[in-house]
Amino acid sequence: MTYCATTTEAAPPLSSALWAVHTSSKPFTSYEALIDHSEAVINGLSDGERLEVINAHPRIGVKPSDAEISAFSRLEQGLEAESKSKAGANSTKLAELEATYAELKQLNEQYETRHGFKFVEFVNGRPKSAIVPVMRARLPNASATELATGLKHMMLIAHDRLKKINAQAQAQAAAAAKSNL
Repeated sequence: MTYCATTTEAAPPLSSALWAVHTSSKPFTSYEALIDHSEAVINGLSDGERLEVINAHPRIGVKPSDAEISAFSRLEQGLEAESKSKAGANSTKLAELEATYAELKQLNEQYETRHGFKFVEFVNGRPKSAIVPVMRARLPNASATELATGLKHMMLIAHDRLKKINAQAQAQAAAAAKSNL
């Protein structure tokens, strides 16, 4: 289902449940309704299924060469801008970026060892260096708290992605209407 891959990094327990509803006699009337239902589905999943959903999300701060990352995740994690800025960056900036990647890799490993699932944060374009203290602060939390927080952030990401999709569609419609004048 395209929605899941676009807004929530599709995971079978979530995408299967949503697809079943969508193909039933009561399909979703909007993407907003789909996201709202996603939240209800996640709340009704078993712990193992919730782990599968959260683990479908990419790791924060993974180098693009080290993992497949959706187009939205690339933008949210600043990977496109980072690629462009690397060309003009001095050695100090490149060393700082590499140090941040190394620290995020270490924090991801510590987090996953402690909690048993991936760290999820609504990055929303913040630099990777701004996520390091967030990970450090959340690392000692209880796993149940972190699972709930991570799933909440996944839904924040889904809502934000939907806003971007809607804005892009409106801009395309306006451009099409203008060209028809």
